[in-house]
Amino acid sequence: MTYTQSKTQTKGYSAGVQDYRLTYYTPEYTPKDTDILAAFRVTPQPGVPPEEAGAAVAAESSTGTWTTVWTDLLTDLDRYKGRCYDIEPVPGEDNQFICFIAYPLDLFEEGSVTNLLTSLVGNVFGFKALRALRLEDLRIPIAYLKTFQGPPHGIQVERDKLNKYGRPLLGCTIKPKLGLSAKNYGRAVYEVLRGGLDFTKDDENINSQPFMRWRDRFLFVQEAIEKAQAETGEIKGHYLNVTAPTCEEMMERAEFAKEIGTPIIMHDYLTGGFTANTSLAKWCRRNGVLLHIHRAMHAVIDRQKNHGIHFRVLAKCLRMSGGDHLHSGTVVGKLEGEKGITMGFVDLMREDHIEEDRSRGIYFTQDWASMPGVMPVASGGIHIWHMPALVEIFGDDSCLQFGGGTLGHPWGNAPGATANRVALEACVQARNEGRDLMREGGDIIREACKWSPDLAVACELWKEIKFEFEAMDTV
Repeated sequence: MTYTQSKTQTKGYSAGVQDYRLTYYTPEYTPKDTDILAAFRVTPQPGVPPEEAGAAVAAESSTGTWTTVWTDLLTDLDRYKGRCYDIEPVPGEDNQFICFIAYPLDLFEEGSVTNLLTSLVGNVFGFKALRALRLEDLRIPIAYLKTFQGPPHGIQVERDKLNKYGRPLLGCTIKPKLGLSAKNYGRAVYEVLRGGLDFTKDDENINSQPFMRWRDRFLFVQEAIEKAQAETGEIKGHYLNVTAPTCEEMMERAEFAKEIGTPIIMHDYLTGGFTANTSLAKWCRRNGVLLHIHRAMHAVIDRQKNHGIHFRVLAKCLRMSGGDHLHSGTVVGKLEGEKGITMGFVDLMREDHIEEDRSRGIYFTQDWASMPGVMPVASGGIHIWHMPALVEIFGDDSCLQFGGGTLGHPWGNAPGATANRVALEACVQARNEGRDLMREGGDIIREACKWSPDLAVACELWKEIKFEFEAMDTV
């Protein structure tokens, strides 16, 4: 593809040796059950027809190049090429189109999310014929899914290992993110676990810094877990972040966590990379360790509406690569995410079969072929006044993870955790009694305050603080 440009404007477009659409635009094609299907939001450069732009995406993400090469004669292009089989204009947008592309299964290495993404979102995103490009959704065929292990354990096995049923799990991110010594960090973990939480968590950027090396943190945290378990009679855990500079060091940290008896570890799957994550997930299944996944860096990739990769794709890739938990936003907290869109990819994380639903941004029906589900983790700017909405929106198969909404309690960490636990159980009981959490949530929380001073103080402190901004992630 070539462009002739002046300093002020684009003069025109030339297809080069031949138009991509002659080979890769195939509206007559009916996708096979074994094809990987992709929905791309395409914004062509001025002068580039949508058929040519869609065909260019299909070509550059499969078998095509800018000219005819003699090795084409040695390749069965009709078998291996990607095909742009449908194009839809995006309602309300000028010069944006959803291009549907089918890829034959043989283009991808078995069990490799790394290879899948390298092919689909590799060089094509820098293609000059496109002003912008976003991968909105993927349909992963069962034939390909069966080459992946998926989550090490899944939701039901996690509940069985933890002996926790009938309610969402409760977690807390230790704050401040950085700067605590290992002993003080362990002290904070102990306080919130004994106060009633199920989990505490390393933040995504705690690895092994000079103020707190990883081995020291692991030991003090495990001491805190065991002490809290002995006092409460409940199984507790802390997500020990094993993300490291190299895969070898990552596995060393995971092995040490297993040796000291921790039930769950953590990985930053995007910054750590899918190859490392898949290796870690397989290790976790072999060794009986749960795997919590943080999505650090995701907004760099997914927040722009017309360019990048939508989080529903990143969530699908994580389910294939492997993780038992995945951060998914809150809907009601400080982080980005409209309800319909968020619950669309939450369902893609944890349900067995999800039907196409354009209103939630789901472009393809997805069958997960019995692959275990991933538990969504709601975290980011949430507190006890959000509890009714969180229970209503996310249901039982979720982990509600507070930070400042626990540790900011004026009486300390343990009362903050107790306030969260009381609020959660009050909401679950009210829901089970048939009450409307969205309409009566405030009353439910205020009723619980009458017999929980810890909750009453938390309610007074946060006074129904809300984060009300316009969502970027909409259909």
